[in-house]
Amino acid sequence: MTSAHIDSLQGADTVQDALATVRETDVGRYLEDLPVRSFDYLDESLWRYLAQSFAYIEWLRLTPRDVLKTLKAYVVKYDILNIKAALEGISSGTKVPMIPIGVIHDTGYLGELSDAQDVDEIAKVLVKCGLEDYVPALEQYKPDQPPKSRLLVQAGLQSRYYTNLLNTVGAVKDGPLLVQTFGMIIDLANLQIAWRAVISGLENHAAELAIAGGYQLTDKSVRDLLSLKMTEMPARLRNTRYSTVAEEVLSSYERTRSITSVDEIIDKHKLRMLREILAPRVLSPLVLVWYLVLKEVEIRNLRLAVKGIVDGVPAQEVKDYLVL
Repeated sequence: MTSAHIDSLQGADTVQDALATVRETDVGRYLEDLPVRSFDYLDESLWRYLAQSFAYIEWLRLTPRDVLKTLKAYVVKYDILNIKAALEGISSGTKVPMIPIGVIHDTGYLGELSDAQDVDEIAKVLVKCGLEDYVPALEQYKPDQPPKSRLLVQAGLQSRYYTNLLNTVGAVKDGPLLVQTFGMIIDLANLQIAWRAVISGLENHAAELAIAGGYQLTDKSVRDLLSLKMTEMPARLRNTRYSTVAEEVLSSYERTRSITSVDEIIDKHKLRMLREILAPRVLSPLVLVWYLVLKEVEIRNLRLAVKGIVDGVPAQEVKDYLVL
């Protein structure tokens, strides 16, 4: 899907009209054969399509071993999202939808994770799936302190995920560039944490949520950012590749007073930075990572555009949330 497809999507009046505008794309051909009559069905279908795209890479006979190793380590991000969903379900007492991607899904335990009634049951699922190195992060969860402890668990899960991912990609072809790539993703995630914490007045708690393993921003750098005012943050980042990001976040927030502007600006810059590193490479695991990123962006844009049509949100408002 290209930006031209997004423009056509946003000009559609119904879900069926929207899907017709992307009929010639791979995702459009996939959806064309399905009875898409509601957004929920479309949402489920898009997750299945993404899972199928990942599985196709594994199916190809000529896929290099380094690419398969990178893919296997990368898709655990969806296991982390599902574990977070299970924690949310325990805290709220309601079942949260799961994503049909990842080790837990592929080993057949996603339903058991979804039905988990406490953290111990989540831990048992992780052990069954060979994800036992994520169990220690669950020990941070305290039933009597659900919001704060849930955030600490999520931070622990993220840190373990990136540690495992960096260890894996560091040993494959073009490993240094992959380490740099994921280090930049960590940096941007930490910037999101820092900006949102400063805006919300939660600086004292956010330092515990920082993810280790960044490319230019160390744990100390993130803590330093948390001690600043918003207007001071761009200057502190002046000697990093994130100075422009910080300036745009500050400008956007001062104009809109919306905390979501942090995510919008950072997501758009992340795609640009990743394109600069990954897109020019061929015959390398870097190609795989760029493909995964593009597929995730494609799915995100399509679901947001269609959701806007269903909810009657003006196209320009939706466009602010798209990553183009």
